[in-house]
Amino acid sequence: MGFLANKTAIITGAGKAVLSNGKCGSIGYGIATAYAKEGANLVITGRNMQKLEDAKADLERDYGIKVLIVQADVCDSADNEAVVQNVVKQAVDAFGDIHVLINNAQASASGVTLADHTTEQFNLAIYSGLYATFYYMKACYPYLAKTKGSVINFASGAGLFGNFGQCAYAAAKEGIRGLTRVAATEWGKDGINVNIICPLAWTSQLEKFQQAYPEAFEKNVKMPPLGHYGDVETEIGRVCVQLASPDFKFMTGETITLEGGLGQRP
Repeated sequence: MGFLANKTAIITGAGKAVLSNGKCGSIGYGIATAYAKEGANLVITGRNMQKLEDAKADLERDYGIKVLIVQADVCDSADNEAVVQNVVKQAVDAFGDIHVLINNAQASASGVTLADHTTEQFNLAIYSGLYATFYYMKACYPYLAKTKGSVINFASGAGLFGNFGQCAYAAAKEGIRGLTRVAATEWGKDGINVNIICPLAWTSQLEKFQQAYPEAFEKNVKMPPLGHYGDVETEIGRVCVQLASPDFKFMTGETITLEGGLGQRP
């Protein structure tokens, strides 16, 4: 049994996705797999129920853990606080406590320039990313304070480096980065570990981005020095496992960039 046995993690955007070569193509599912290997019970959310059901079936079969799936979509036309509170209530009803919150879900209209971006496209990124992170952190706070738990949020090099064609995505991710640092300051006294990861992994979304917007892809996505993109489970997922360990409490508030397995804390 791993050190996360009998602990509960909420992972947003954790439906199963695959690359064109059949390998895992979802950061959320890669994280879920890493957590399952440590024995954690999982609450995974997403918009696509089939992807969630596929993830649940694989994780329960392969690792003998319990997985609760909840369809949830934070968007500009929903009662988002109620959507998130429903996820958290189901998690607590099923498992009793929450030990880790991982805000991974994010939608965007990447490849569209700032001048051409519509309000609807901007809202898509802000609601699915920044607002979702805000609501999940608020709803989970009492439980994380009780368990001395961890929050792991996701930002991006798009915000750090000002990537072409990703204005809304970058704005959402930089908002999440600021929110994370404030939470680390305010929640440290409660024993809650709060960190943010800026990953570069080869995912199905990045693969689609390359196919749909080759010009933007060429300008934005550079091969890391190690010569490979981060692996969603063995590199990004394992970092998320480490950040849930009591041994990593001293790192609270850090921004961790992951590029092809290299971790840096700028």
